[in-house]
Amino acid sequence: MPEPAPFNATNSIAAHARQTRAAAELRSTRTIRLRAAALLARARRGESAWFSINDGAMLTAAALVAELTRVRYPDLAIPYHSRWRHFEAGGVDRLAQLNRALGSVGPAERARAQIDLALVSVLLDAGAGADWCYHEAASGEHPAQEFSRSEGLGVASFHAFMAGLFSSDPARPLQADAAGLQAVTAERLGQAFQVSASNPLVGLDGRAALLRRLGQALQDNPALFGQPGRPGRLFDRLAPTGSGMVQAHDVLSLLLTGLAPIWPAQNALDGEPLGDCWRHPAAGEESDGPSRGWMPFHKLSQWLTYSLLEPFEWAGVQVQGLDALTGLPEYRNGGLFLDAGVLTLKDPALAGRLHAPGDELIVEWRALTVALLDELAPLVREQLGLSAEQMPLACVLEGGTWAAGRALAQQLHGGQPPLNIQSDGTVF
Repeated sequence: MPEPAPFNATNSIAAHARQTRAAAELRSTRTIRLRAAALLARARRGESAWFSINDGAMLTAAALVAELTRVRYPDLAIPYHSRWRHFEAGGVDRLAQLNRALGSVGPAERARAQIDLALVSVLLDAGAGADWCYHEAASGEHPAQEFSRSEGLGVASFHAFMAGLFSSDPARPLQADAAGLQAVTAERLGQAFQVSASNPLVGLDGRAALLRRLGQALQDNPALFGQPGRPGRLFDRLAPTGSGMVQAHDVLSLLLTGLAPIWPAQNALDGEPLGDCWRHPAAGEESDGPSRGWMPFHKLSQWLTYSLLEPFEWAGVQVQGLDALTGLPEYRNGGLFLDAGVLTLKDPALAGRLHAPGDELIVEWRALTVALLDELAPLVREQLGLSAEQMPLACVLEGGTWAAGRALAQQLHGGQPPLNIQSDGTVF
């Protein structure tokens, strides 16, 4: 029997360096865009096993998005597509409610609390399912209302935050901290979200587990999240003077590295968690390194980045490089392209089946969505007479592609997406 090869420290260090570079490559939006565009070009050549491309339908999709944008924002003063829009559901200014509850705290602490709320709420924003809703009691001049889907999750998480569910300090309820998040159980979260046998929430256990992993990540990284660990300490890391400017991709980079341990472990490269990054045989064909065959998205992390930018701006910090972020590959934006006829399933029977997030069909759908959003944005701006500076991609999404995808789904599928994805509460 041959003896095992001796350990070679130089080779081991080189291999580790390659893996580290590959993980960094897969956390870059440049990689997301390059690989998504390559998969779109491949589909246009007829090489996709799943989709045909009808470029002639892009103008129709752009016209629908532009029309909805005018209806939703007649003055074309379009805000970012972020979690803060869901906190405005039903015409209620919940940001003002939070700010009143915070009282006379300074701008930095106000920003920390807003970041705490937004980060936890976004992580709870995976698809709710068709059978869940949240009942908000009447308050002041606002009557009782019911909300479902993303708006319901936003409103429910807002009230859970205001009630101190994510804080370990009863004297400081308006924060999310490491110990408070680690104490969140499915039962406590279910009570806050009004879950019952007749009001089921998809992925409840997965959501609670995700928050507990977040709490552990905060505790394990005091250099980034402080002591006690809070998401809001990102403000101190990125804007230590409480002013100046921040690059949008810098926010995303910190989130992708600082929160890497919270994502499901099945998507990992040599033990390094990759998060929302999935296998596709044609992804990264130009690479001969360890990242070949991986298609990154980081949808929740980018949605989170979009949602953290406003607290920085409200505190007086200038945000730059917004369009370094990509469009969000989720079922409303992706549904827009299927329902508008830009994408056509080669096998229509696939629309009636249940798919896992890692299925090649779903990975490719999401990649095509990213690339098509980049192509759709200038068409929408042209119809509205706006420049890229006046209407960055974050505003195209809000104006919006997401709303158009939802409207088409309502017309064609009773609100359900055109493809059915099995959610564990961590991706969609």
